[in-house]
Amino acid sequence: MDLPPLPTAPVHAVVETHHGVEVVDPYRQLENLADPEVRVWARAQADHAAAVLASIPGRDRLRERIDELAAAAAHSVGAVERLADGRIAFFKQPAGADLAVVCLRDHNGDDRVVVDPATLPQPADGHVSLSFFRASPDGQRLLYGFAASGSEEETLRVRDLASGRDLPVEIDRLESAYALPSWMPDGRSFTFSRRQLPKAGAAAADAYQFTQAFLHVADPGDGPGHEVVVFGQGAPGSPDLEPMDFPAVIVSPGSAWAIGQVHHGDEQDLSLWTLPLADLGTPQARWRPVCSRADLVTDFTVHGDAIYLVTARDAPRHKVVRTSLVAPDLARAEEIVPAGEAVVTSVAAAADALYVGLTRAATRGILRVPVARPEDAVAIATPAAEPSVSVAAATVGLPGILIRGGSWIRAGRIHAFDPATGTLADTGLLPVGRFDAPDNLVATEVLVASHDKVEVPLSIIHRRDLVRDGTSPAILSGYGAYGSSTPMQFSPTSLAWLERGGVMAIAHVRGGGTFGKAWHHAGRKATKPNTWKDFLACAEYLVREGYTAADRLAARGGSAGGILVGRAITERPDLFAAAHVAVGCTDMLRFETTRNGPPNIPEFGRMGDPEEFRGLFAMSTLHHVADGIAYPAAILTHGINDPRVEPWQSFKTAARLQAASASGRPVLLRIDYASGHGIGSTRSQGHAELADVWAFILWQCRDPEFQPAGSPASVHSQPVPMP
Repeated sequence: MDLPPLPTAPVHAVVETHHGVEVVDPYRQLENLADPEVRVWARAQADHAAAVLASIPGRDRLRERIDELAAAAAHSVGAVERLADGRIAFFKQPAGADLAVVCLRDHNGDDRVVVDPATLPQPADGHVSLSFFRASPDGQRLLYGFAASGSEEETLRVRDLASGRDLPVEIDRLESAYALPSWMPDGRSFTFSRRQLPKAGAAAADAYQFTQAFLHVADPGDGPGHEVVVFGQGAPGSPDLEPMDFPAVIVSPGSAWAIGQVHHGDEQDLSLWTLPLADLGTPQARWRPVCSRADLVTDFTVHGDAIYLVTARDAPRHKVVRTSLVAPDLARAEEIVPAGEAVVTSVAAAADALYVGLTRAATRGILRVPVARPEDAVAIATPAAEPSVSVAAATVGLPGILIRGGSWIRAGRIHAFDPATGTLADTGLLPVGRFDAPDNLVATEVLVASHDKVEVPLSIIHRRDLVRDGTSPAILSGYGAYGSSTPMQFSPTSLAWLERGGVMAIAHVRGGGTFGKAWHHAGRKATKPNTWKDFLACAEYLVREGYTAADRLAARGGSAGGILVGRAITERPDLFAAAHVAVGCTDMLRFETTRNGPPNIPEFGRMGDPEEFRGLFAMSTLHHVADGIAYPAAILTHGINDPRVEPWQSFKTAARLQAASASGRPVLLRIDYASGHGIGSTRSQGHAELADVWAFILWQCRDPEFQPAGSPASVHSQPVPMP
């Protein structure tokens, strides 16, 4: 088959010295996406990857199966919100639909579409997707956000639910990643956060500086209203914030207090201030501190005049404490949920109690804590088929909560918890699909000793009849950053891999939050090598125990998980047949220069600090690719509109691997020109990428149904110069 050639990247080496270390960057030119030569090279790479993937015999059948599995249920459900009157708003994506709509379920169980992205202005080449919604306290209006083609450049609008029409309010440059807008008690005004308008010629790294929190003050009628800065730079009585702090103002129903929240870049630990709600947006506003980042607070909720904080201060696996908003004093805060073996991950308030999220390895649970008698806390019993549960929706105005169940091998339901009876009832929000409960899968949880004898949880999912003789293809996934953990969840589309005898495994490595704050800090900055060394230990376990073999094992990770996968294959290229790096962070010495680089300094480090530079160098895949090494096959996938990880991260690493690898195995750069970081992608885009990646891995793992005719697994691998 004739294929478009694999082009050689332009080489214009840049040599720099950092803290006495000379660093050579042969592909600096690829960072300039506006350069015509770079554009031609990238498009040729994308065309080549598309042609190679299309030549894999089983790919189209795999895509058809993924589509079939996904369409077996009438619809899927995303974010859920309980309105004060008992109705439920939620994201609903019908089977076969590319994008989710916002629906409102009334008391009779009938669903009404209230926002459809197809009705919004569409870009010439792409799509618009919804990113969030928030119903007003009286249920009459809806805030919603949308963005084009995965760009995450959000715009906010206000919809009148009775008429179905938008009010004349439109706010761009919205910053909702750290906190969603909050309604004021009148159901007409609201708070939101907004990025500054970029200045002409400003560096990309300045894009997120000096975000501000605003109050939108509604007009007496339905006019456009106006905005007032209420927290952050230029706001009356606001504390001084750092340029890369992300402020937001959060208003809780039934409380007389506003909370000023600050995310310090992408760091988990929050700083919080409080203000009487009546003073918000007035000259007499004076914000009072509740906690600083040194208090290691990662979540909070407000109930009346009290604030409840999840803190890791003197509690590595976190605890919940309470202080008054009238006179906040964290030093004398009352302990509500003491530290224990389980990791405290979240806290939410309902009318009857607090609902506290707990994690034990890969399993999540919920503790109900009565506000008046926290000593009477009791764990909510989980459904037998859904061992992992989390709070899906809670509101201070209503008793009980909505709970989303989870499992590695069954689709979860959305349940309503009734505190009066202590029972769960299926809400019916999620219809039962034909492939939701396969009876031939098993999931196993094990602990694997890492390089330093620390035990790392590993989840393994496969068919019940698997023979552990090393012949099964396996995908090992991991992430390991920001203190986040991977919850138990099952998608019927995974059957397209599992039913072929494939193994799926998830390594809960350090850098994540599986065992709390210490687990997170053991895998960031200077300790980041633990992240990929934990992953390598889990890979070795899968091979040693016969689940797979090195020539049938693939590594997979995305975004910050690209650090894990990239460094795993550069440290142990012999341990993997293939690797998938999705929107991956792979050039950590240049990450700080990007738009999203400065917010990530708390997680990864700063180039100007000698010790942190050494940590960045250690975790940078690009700088550990060596000539003449037999690397595994690799597929790097990226959306060209990615605002979180610049596409050139994948460009440079693909080019380096193509030039350096001696294995003859393919290195593909798959570029989607109508997506970004994956957020806001359509269902079709997601399924197409999944089919491409799994087909690529099956090809490299020697599945006979996925071998191009007359070609070994190393076909299509040699770059040629650009014409």
